Amino acid sequence: MSFSDELRARYAEQPFLMAPMAGVTDAAYRIMMRRHGARLAYSEMVSVAGLAYASERTWELVLPADDEPTIAVQLFGSKPEQFAGAVEAVEERVGSKLALIDINMACPARKVITKGEGSALMDNPALASEIVKAAVSHASVPVTAKIRIGFATGDRVAPAFAEMLEDAGAAAIAVHGRSAKQLYTGTADWSIIDEVAARVSVPVVGSGDVYTADDAVRMLNETAASAVFVARGTYGNPWIFEDARALAFEGAPVPHRTYRERLDALREHLALTHELVPRAMARARTYATWYLKGMPHAAAWRGRVVQCDTYEDFMALVDEIEDDVTCEETVA
Repeated sequence: MSFSDELRARYAEQPFLMAPMAGVTDAAYRIMMRRHGARLAYSEMVSVAGLAYASERTWELVLPADDEPTIAVQLFGSKPEQFAGAVEAVEERVGSKLALIDINMACPARKVITKGEGSALMDNPALASEIVKAAVSHASVPVTAKIRIGFATGDRVAPAFAEMLEDAGAAAIAVHGRSAKQLYTGTADWSIIDEVAARVSVPVVGSGDVYTADDAVRMLNETAASAVFVARGTYGNPWIFEDARALAFEGAPVPHRTYRERLDALREHLALTHELVPRAMARARTYATWYLKGMPHAAAWRGRVVQCDTYEDFMALVDEIEDDVTCEETVA
């Protein structure tokens, strides 16, 4: 079975994937999403230059926690030789837990594209091809890539670019329905998914504007995507993977999550961060607000969240919030 066939079979079992997100998808986030249906979870975007210089802070982004069965590692950079070395090093240190290597050619962040990395590679297809070839030649797992419609607004190079990446050895292509210059503004153009799928024989993963389980299932049903990346749709909603799968496969309606369920999930997420990535505890100031969205007095509670410094601060505040909002939910 080819790597593409292997991925296609995996996507058929669970087509809703936890997308890599810089500053978000640490070990605690990945495990939280896995507990609620994500069967493939990605690292944050990892610099091949950082790995070349053996930065331990960079390695912290790569290495899975003990409780993680597998990890997909997303790499970014602009030097083929560094990709080759990074793939060898990642395979050696991650071992049998490595599910795949993904190459980021979609990130629109200025600090990335000014170095010719991320989505800037869509303006340099020859280099992009060499990077994929270098990674594939040193990999014993599938090598995939994530791209956008194009770099500049109005560019629509993704189909030809994806075909070139397949020729270089990519086992799957993910495409986000915006150009790099659009960043995350406007509406994602899902028709690009079909255009890319028509040009390649490898599986295509759709990405962009998947905020709910309904969005995820709609993308799967209305496009030629073999799988769907869920990024911002995971914010405060770790259930989105199991909900989307149940909706797609069984027609099961998406359940309503009570305030208590959402606060219990927040406690679980806080505990995972405290245990696995305590250095990143400040991230809880961001993700805690996601779980509170739509709750009574949410603005006031968000103001309190940003004042929390320690795990104990967060947990005490969640108890206080629960006393307040569950009373209102009971009355309602």
